[in-house]
Amino acid sequence: MNATAVSARRPGAATATAPPPNRLASRHQRITSGRFPMFELSQLRCFVATAEELHFGRAAQRLNMTQPPLSRQVQLLERILGVTLLDRTSRSVRLTPAGRAFLLEARRILRLAESAALATRRIASGEAGQIAIGFTAASGYNFLPRLVILSRAHLPNADLTLREMVTREQVEGLLTGSIDIGLVRPPMERAEFATARVLSEPLVAALPTGDPRLAKASLTLADFDDAPLIMYSAEGAGYFHNMLTTLFDANGITPNCVQHITQIHSMLALVHAGLGAALVPEAAMNLHFDDVQYRPVETTPARPVELYIAWRKDNDSPILQPFIDLCIAEAALIEGPND
Repeated sequence: MNATAVSARRPGAATATAPPPNRLASRHQRITSGRFPMFELSQLRCFVATAEELHFGRAAQRLNMTQPPLSRQVQLLERILGVTLLDRTSRSVRLTPAGRAFLLEARRILRLAESAALATRRIASGEAGQIAIGFTAASGYNFLPRLVILSRAHLPNADLTLREMVTREQVEGLLTGSIDIGLVRPPMERAEFATARVLSEPLVAALPTGDPRLAKASLTLADFDDAPLIMYSAEGAGYFHNMLTTLFDANGITPNCVQHITQIHSMLALVHAGLGAALVPEAAMNLHFDDVQYRPVETTPARPVELYIAWRKDNDSPILQPFIDLCIAEAALIEGPND
């Protein structure tokens, strides 16, 4: 027996045995080697809810759970990914750039998981399914309520989920699969989408009580030249802002824009306060404000406000095409054969 072997057996002497395995390293190897998934759907749901609410308490309430386990799920997801998804302070929660990118993919994964379960249920129950619909606020004044009523009558097995979103948000929703169909403003120029016009309507003037223009049965754009006007915000209501700007410029009209507002109901509230007039789509007449009266406005074209439905061409949901057909049939009834 050599000296090295003898010394290895002496008490306290260094041995040639391998060091104990690193448990953290072993766990990391199992995660990245595919022996079990990198993350779970429950973690994605917790992250998506928190990212959309930007508030842990509201996200926990939305998922019918308490806040501590939700926070732990999000923290575990961040450790697994090795990145920070959310910036947290005592006052706010914000998405990091990595978090914004991961949110799109997390939504897509959840959508695929939901679609797999939904497809199985459709096979068992027949022609049934869920349709997530994005809609602009103004479309909710007239077209959307009619569509919901028709859907209940003709597609009773369709489960509608309604989400109020501006057109820009609906584009993202269609791309990520968080909505199936959008009620959007034009233009909608993306190769992934199919579209159909479902509504065109005129503009009407919303006028406060006592406005001298109420003496007229109808108005022209010239009636707004150098007059106080509550205008649409270019950032939050770009479609209406650009449409009115184009109409005014084409007719050499320069109104006195006293405020720039995003939502039509807020504009009507300011008309009620006597701040000025507003030009709104005809459907807004369904909103009833005291001391606000409406007059038709002559424009070219006569019905400049347009609403479209948009959907992904590769969306193969069995219930989607019957719903699209219903939308188009309702549009034909509203606009008539000559429109």
